Amino acid sequence: MIALNQAMSQGRIPGAEIALVISDQAGAEGLTKAREAGLKTVLIERSGRSREEHDREIVVAVRDDQVDFVSLAGYMRLLSPYFIETYRNHILNIHPALLPSFPGLDAQKQALKHGVKWTGCTVHFVDETLDGGPIIAQRIVPVLEDDTEATLSARILAEEHILYAEALALVVGGNYEVVGRRVIAKTTRLQNRER
Repeated sequence: MIALNQAMSQGRIPGAEIALVISDQAGAEGLTKAREAGLKTVLIERSGRSREEHDREIVVAVRDDQVDFVSLAGYMRLLSPYFIETYRNHILNIHPALLPSFPGLDAQKQALKHGVKWTGCTVHFVDETLDGGPIIAQRIVPVLEDDTEATLSARILAEEHILYAEALALVVGGNYEVVGRRVIAKTTRLQNRER
């Protein structure tokens, strides 16, 4: 969230601004950092409600602030079908692996366990599947021989900060189309047709 806010202030995501930062955790560090950055924050606790009841309250807050796109960052809960359908192809998530490999929790640990030589990060639209929505953008990160979960995570995080801003700029700019499970930049499609 802070990386996206910085990217917006640097003009790397033209036409975008963070309208609202929502968390379901009162002590979330993201809420504190958002307030320090002068961003509007809202706490919407789960408090024993169903996922859909919770998500309906979030949708009200998002609509009240006329939000066009929802960017998830560290939101470790599956969204309800209601939320996904309300904002289909307008909810972005970032994941610390090259999806479809290593979805879910502990992606870096999974990569090390499987002995892959390359991993990375993915920004995708959220759908009903776990980390399975249409892929917007990816970045590759090499897995080094002496990597630990912490060192690999740190290198992936640095790339995530760059990638999320690039993916959001593409989506906010509207210069893309979703074709099946693929997100294709219109300029790329035009370049391919010219070849």
